Amino acid sequence: MYMFLIERNVVHIVARTRVLPSQNRNFHTTIFKSKVQAAPVPHPVPLSRLTDSFLDGTNNVYLEELQRAWEADPNSIDESWDNFFRNFVGQAETSPGISGQTIHESMRLLLLVRAYQVSGHMKAKLDPLGLEEREISDDLDPAHYGFTEADLDREFFLGVWRMAGFLSENHSVQTLRSILTRLEQAYCGSIGYEYMHIADREKCNWLRDKIETPMPMQYNRQCHEDILDRLVWSTQFEKFLATKWHTHKRFGLEGGETLIPGMKEMFDRSADLGPLRQIFSEFSGDKKPVDEVGLCAGTGDVKYHLGTSYDQPTRGGKRIHLSLVANTSHFEAVDSVVLGKTRAKQYYLSDVDRTKNMGVLIHGDGSFAGQGVVFEILHLSALPNYTTGGTIHIVVNNQVAFTTDPRSGRSSQYCADVAKALDAPIFHVNGDDMEAVVHVCELAAEWRQTFHSDVVVDLVCYRRYGHNEMDEPSFTQPKMYEVIRNHPSALQIYQNKLLESGQVTREEIDIIHEKINSILNGESLVSKDYVPQRRDWLASHWTGFKSPEQISRVRNIGVKPEILKSVGKAITSLPDNFKPHSTVKRAYLQRAQMIETGEGIDWALAEALAFATLVVEGNHVRLSGQDVERGTFSHRHSVLHDQETGEKYCPLDHVIINQDEEMFTVSNSPNSLVIWEAQFGDFSNGAQFIFDQFISGGEAKWVRQTGLVVLLPHGYDGQGPEHSSARLERFLQMSDDDPFIIPEMDPTLCKQIQECNWLAVNVTTPANYFHVLRRQIHRGFRKPLIVMAPKNLLRHKDCKSNLPEFDDVEGHPGFDKQGTRFKRLIKDQNDHSDLEEGIRRLVLCSGKVYYELVKSAKRKKQRMLQYVGSNSFAPSHMTLFRENLSVIRVHAEIVWCQEEPMNMGAYSYIVPRLYTAMKSLQRGSMDDIKFVGRPPSAATATGFCPVHEEEQKQLRQKAIQPEPIEFP
Repeated sequence: MYMFLIERNVVHIVARTRVLPSQNRNFHTTIFKSKVQAAPVPHPVPLSRLTDSFLDGTNNVYLEELQRAWEADPNSIDESWDNFFRNFVGQAETSPGISGQTIHESMRLLLLVRAYQVSGHMKAKLDPLGLEEREISDDLDPAHYGFTEADLDREFFLGVWRMAGFLSENHSVQTLRSILTRLEQAYCGSIGYEYMHIADREKCNWLRDKIETPMPMQYNRQCHEDILDRLVWSTQFEKFLATKWHTHKRFGLEGGETLIPGMKEMFDRSADLGPLRQIFSEFSGDKKPVDEVGLCAGTGDVKYHLGTSYDQPTRGGKRIHLSLVANTSHFEAVDSVVLGKTRAKQYYLSDVDRTKNMGVLIHGDGSFAGQGVVFEILHLSALPNYTTGGTIHIVVNNQVAFTTDPRSGRSSQYCADVAKALDAPIFHVNGDDMEAVVHVCELAAEWRQTFHSDVVVDLVCYRRYGHNEMDEPSFTQPKMYEVIRNHPSALQIYQNKLLESGQVTREEIDIIHEKINSILNGESLVSKDYVPQRRDWLASHWTGFKSPEQISRVRNIGVKPEILKSVGKAITSLPDNFKPHSTVKRAYLQRAQMIETGEGIDWALAEALAFATLVVEGNHVRLSGQDVERGTFSHRHSVLHDQETGEKYCPLDHVIINQDEEMFTVSNSPNSLVIWEAQFGDFSNGAQFIFDQFISGGEAKWVRQTGLVVLLPHGYDGQGPEHSSARLERFLQMSDDDPFIIPEMDPTLCKQIQECNWLAVNVTTPANYFHVLRRQIHRGFRKPLIVMAPKNLLRHKDCKSNLPEFDDVEGHPGFDKQGTRFKRLIKDQNDHSDLEEGIRRLVLCSGKVYYELVKSAKRKKQRMLQYVGSNSFAPSHMTLFRENLSVIRVHAEIVWCQEEPMNMGAYSYIVPRLYTAMKSLQRGSMDDIKFVGRPPSAATATGFCPVHEEEQKQLRQKAIQPEPIEFP
């Protein structure tokens, strides 16, 4: 416990601990430092630094001073001390049976009660294997509060307190024995509660009421039978799979079977509605799902990564929809996907209170403590634009992270300690105590629906067969698995408990087993003739959306001129009484002028027009990321701040009358445009496993389409290695289009794009950016879009578009330049020779270097060079390459120019595809494709601005030099 010793107005704090005896437990869990280590030197704490809570002091002098102050003026001390003295001063003389009790004894007793509330979990019997050795703080030893065995049957006056738990009951006089019995029962059984770190008194009192009730877990006979039935299902299902497919890795639940009955207390019975046939068929491994009309089969994934969804009835007669999200072996990677899906469902179902849709995350003990994404989602949980109204976290704590002991995997006492940063309650529970597991799962659900915040259930269990069924766990945990081999299952333990208490008979248990085995065997037989349908693995079928097997036609995505004008005025107007920053006000005035004249529309306004026109059409737009309200480069200003009041105003929230405030959502951090923007492009590195597992391959593996747009600022401006490249090469490397096959193209169809895994673009003009954003919605399917977003071009004087380039009128003044849809290639507008056959060099490039080359060519009056800006990379546009190559002379040089080093950027992706186009025209070889750019480099860019300028200058000069460019 903590003892406060006063010496010359300085308090020294001394901590004492003791070891709870246990068996063979020196290899498994690390809790506190070994006693052989030197204790930390206590630091003196001035009295002035002490809080005035009665729970913080036991020194006689200090207490007497407080009592004198209270007698003089009760309002002069803390409310907790006032409450204390009102209860005890004078009560000892009037209450029978407590003669001789002092205020100090009462205080020490209250401190003991609080010690159990704070540290009682340290004595809880959490480890089902009985191997855990933990040092127990002396806070829980009555002797350290001055109590002896002779005091056990003494009655003590506790008072009547304005707090929850048994202190609030009408039993102000209790024996020390009864008090200790209640505390041990509440805090030191099969459940360890951690909640006293929560600062909110209401929440703590709510939990105390739930925890300190005399009989917290009382279930009737029907509940016992239901729990047993579910536990038999959980156990027999795993046993059945192990028997039928004994050579398959299942990553089974043996050792943690109580998880299933516990979870079913949160979303009720679903045993007879689960997709058993599909799971069995996947285990058989001899059938690929058929291709339904409108649904592609994809590559598939291993059985334990697949998701599914279904409806289930509850005991109360309601129906709830359960979705199991497809996930990867990258532990915790799916967390943000689950929460994003929950948030989206809440939005589309108008679940404003966030009580109808709830996220449940199942974690591993090693990954919950070790993966940074867990800490990130916890801290996103209460943010207005990210909250889902609370998530239930269930940690399946099997005490073996693959082959790693907890002491080698974390520094904290518990794997769930990270959740304390969020003030989330943590319920540790022994996985062998079935009813305790059910109780904490029920309590977690009640907490979430009451307080709409996160809660953690730490299910302490074990893995009967190691990391998977093909492992030999005794290689690394011999002592643990010696115990496990002789340890009864949770089902055996619970059956024996019910038999001993007379809640069920042996005949009733046998009937449940026979029923479940009969169902499992019957379903297994039926599954032999079952043909899996891809629709079975879909959460819902997107009506009207196309798969690669179906034809989706290209749509014009321009907007009527009158709508552009009307929307443009709405998003460039501010309320008369709103006082924005002078720079922002000037920017909005300039935007209004652009709309009025229809000329010089820049990047930010083009983006705002895309968002606003989609909102007008009834689509939801969500933009998130770091600095996205203002924009990293102070260009967007989508959310404005009044310089006098601090009030916020978002013009895109006022595009239409009575607009839903969440129709357009900007937050820092199937018909909707969802965008994530990185502050700088290479900041996406931290999410690489999300790109790899979910965005790039999600449709192929799990038949899940997504239209996510990722904006990655990219461009070489002399800002150094970390602020230049968005690592375009990585995204292109993961693109699945064949570099040696020219796709059959129909100008009215989207076949090539439908068949690719994602799109990667580097847009050159504001109008083209407008069209590529709108194209995400105005097509019959969904694909991720990776955008190499500009930096320099945001304010480039030549990077402008005129309003006709945004409209849907064919033949308008801007039609020849833009058309009414996104353009994958854009030719320069320089005055070339009369015949394109006279072109001696075709320079293909992308991004801002296009403007630099065009400007240099104009200055040098190079009419024999043509520059083509590649606005789209993946899927490749070999047909457009071929069209441009076919009209220039045979011996013209073909050059790929980029700012990135040769081993980065698009060079490695473009060359084989460009060669395929050349080969189809029987012109040249791979050696005829010249390279202009920086030499290979380990770093993306130089950190010295003068060096950057010189490199950029040499790059431009080489691209336009009159002499032939040497290979490569």
